[in-house]
Amino acid sequence: MVHTGYDPALVALSLAIAILASYTALDLGARVRTAPGRFRPAWLLGAAVAMGGGIWSMHFVGMLAFEMGMPAAYDLGITLLSLLIAVGVTGAALAWVGRRRAGRRDVLIAGPIMGIGVAAMHYTGMAAMRVPGNLAYSLPVVALSVAIAISAASVALWLTFRPTSVSQKLVAALVMGAAVAGMHYTGMAAATFTAEEAGAHAAHIAAAGADQKNIALSVTGATFVILFLAMLASAVDQQRIQGDLRASEERFRAAVQAVRGVLWTNDPEGRMTGEQPGWSALTGQSRSEYEGFGWAEAVHPDDREASVAAWNATVATRGTFLHEHRVRARDGLWRHFAIRAVPVLDAHGAIREWVGVHTDITEQREAEAELRESNEEIQRYAYIVSHDLRAPLVNVMGFTSELEAVREELRTVLRDHPQGARIDGDMAEALGFIQAAVAKMERLIAAILKLSREGRRRFAPEPVEMTGLLRGIADVQRHQAASRGATVTVADDLPVIVADRLAVEQIFGNLIDNALKYLDPDRPGRIEVTARPAPGDRIRFAVSDNGRGIPAQDHGRIFELFRRSGVQDRPGEGIGLAHVKALTRALGGRIEVASQVGVGTTFVVTLPREAATGGGTAEAAQPEPMILAAE
Repeated sequence: MVHTGYDPALVALSLAIAILASYTALDLGARVRTAPGRFRPAWLLGAAVAMGGGIWSMHFVGMLAFEMGMPAAYDLGITLLSLLIAVGVTGAALAWVGRRRAGRRDVLIAGPIMGIGVAAMHYTGMAAMRVPGNLAYSLPVVALSVAIAISAASVALWLTFRPTSVSQKLVAALVMGAAVAGMHYTGMAAATFTAEEAGAHAAHIAAAGADQKNIALSVTGATFVILFLAMLASAVDQQRIQGDLRASEERFRAAVQAVRGVLWTNDPEGRMTGEQPGWSALTGQSRSEYEGFGWAEAVHPDDREASVAAWNATVATRGTFLHEHRVRARDGLWRHFAIRAVPVLDAHGAIREWVGVHTDITEQREAEAELRESNEEIQRYAYIVSHDLRAPLVNVMGFTSELEAVREELRTVLRDHPQGARIDGDMAEALGFIQAAVAKMERLIAAILKLSREGRRRFAPEPVEMTGLLRGIADVQRHQAASRGATVTVADDLPVIVADRLAVEQIFGNLIDNALKYLDPDRPGRIEVTARPAPGDRIRFAVSDNGRGIPAQDHGRIFELFRRSGVQDRPGEGIGLAHVKALTRALGGRIEVASQVGVGTTFVVTLPREAATGGGTAEAAQPEPMILAAE
């Protein structure tokens, strides 16, 4: 039996190599998953060389630290094989867990493989040892060393792809380094050496010890050079990442400026802190004035309380802040701003800060106000003109009746006149033209007055169960549908929306009535009403038919007042779709058409699930400041 021991200096050196290799491998491995596709193989190779080569170097130096009182040599081929096993197995494990779709369970596969590979590296390296004696192993201790290797490898892989700070990474490297060294020295403890000859010459032993230290220093030097180059590559890559981040930040700031926005940040509790150059440039407030909730002093007094309450509510729910208020600019003028702010989370899901943007929408609001005023003037003008036109029209209708009476008298007077019949016929024709024109003008004036009144009527939003409402409309028109040989189908799963019930009935009543009017007589009519969700918490209702269809050039014209498409063989004045469009817009929605001649038509009405903001009347309502919307 050979009495063994360890060189403390080389043991300490092996432990230092294990810790440094672990730190480098953690740093490089973390870049494998986040690196661009073409750089992934390079980072994977670097991480494999750093971790596998570092473990091998630690193992080799630990072997050299082993003192057993007899000379030892190493088979070069088997020693290199142990190095290749360490790098290859480590690279394979890192590649497996570094896949884009890899999850935590993959560590349970790669960890044991890597651990067994590290153990294989260790015992292959032991097999490379050439000593004048016999080597035997304790199987329980070997099993313990393999278990330590698997555990250390699994923890290493889990930490490699887990976001960590520098301090956390350093602690992890210390733990990993100690575990790797523990595996090695446990494996060494499993070995028992027996000398073939009693002792050895002291001079030879001393020379061998000196050679071992030289080899250890050479391996250590090469290892530190490799690890240094790997860390240098990490540092260079980190500079590249920081450069990309700076460029991204500059682009973001430029984008904010391009949309006339002001960027600001708040702490996790929602208080404005630190330097806020954008906010200061906008409002003229100093840091001491805007810090905390001091920024609210720059908000219009009428909007201030609602803004603070809305902000506090969003901070509490950790949602996205959407708001609108007026802010006093540096020049003392009040300007309208739309605000959007989102929480920025750290690696553990806690809010690190809030980032928000104030976007100047003053010109937009002013343009909207001018448009509202213009629309109101047009509506008033239409009402006044239509009203004033009715007065002379009534006179025309009255005098037409008088002419009818005169015609009867003339017929009696001219009964025996040779031209009497012709004169009576001419008068009848003229009076017919006058009466037809008066009737048409009456209908047009009534349509204009109707649209004008609709523009001024107030809406009363309420929950509307759309399936029931539309089936009610279909029931009212069942006789018309039956006479046309058509069926009207309403889906069972139409949602409930909040809107003015009468307006919704008028919209879909017109669309279903139009679909019944313009069915193709050559095939059974089929009208279907369906719905599906749309972005922005809206619902897209579709009224589809298999009727005549509308030519493509008329798709835009059919929504214009008094404009109709196709053969005019059905009664109407061309106001129905114009009315539908006006009501849909007043409810905060939109209407679109898709049609093909000979195939059919689909009208799509998109309405908000909830009542449109600020929609008190059917006219383009003034949008009230948005109190709060959290996504």
